Amino acid sequence: MIMTDNAHTARTAPHTPATAHHHAPRLNFAKAAPKAFKALIGFDAAAREGLDPALVELIQIRASLLNGCAYCLHMHTSDARKAGEDEARLHMIGVWREARRFFTEKEQAALALTEAVTLVSHDGVSDDVYAAAARHFDEPDLARILALIFTINTWNRVALSTAKVAGEDERAAH
Repeated sequence: MIMTDNAHTARTAPHTPATAHHHAPRLNFAKAAPKAFKALIGFDAAAREGLDPALVELIQIRASLLNGCAYCLHMHTSDARKAGEDEARLHMIGVWREARRFFTEKEQAALALTEAVTLVSHDGVSDDVYAAAARHFDEPDLARILALIFTINTWNRVALSTAKVAGEDERAAH
């Protein structure tokens, strides 16, 4: 079976130089909507509380890859490296199904759930994907993983909508 990713195809289509690198200035979401921004930070912190930091980064990296968010991808791969993540695993996240030996069954279940939730408009979240995650995580951890997937998808949309530049990490400014 050949699987195509229409979202990926659209993201990788050639861009004209004017649109690829030179966005007009856009709003600073944190300054323009400080209550919403702080609420999102709080939601993100609550989601990751008690979860394995390595798993948190894997989830955030996979969602950022799917969403084509270079800003978040750079941030989370950098964070993962600083936390001691193996470089080979970082390179395999995008093709984890073909590189399963790099990831535990638990991580694979979390990555599959991340994909299903991130691409929810494609096929929903199947009972099989949900059940696999539920076998590996108790309800509180599963709920936090879902919340983490929700937050990284929101962060990806904030970064993409406001044209955040990959390689710039504005977290220290807040």
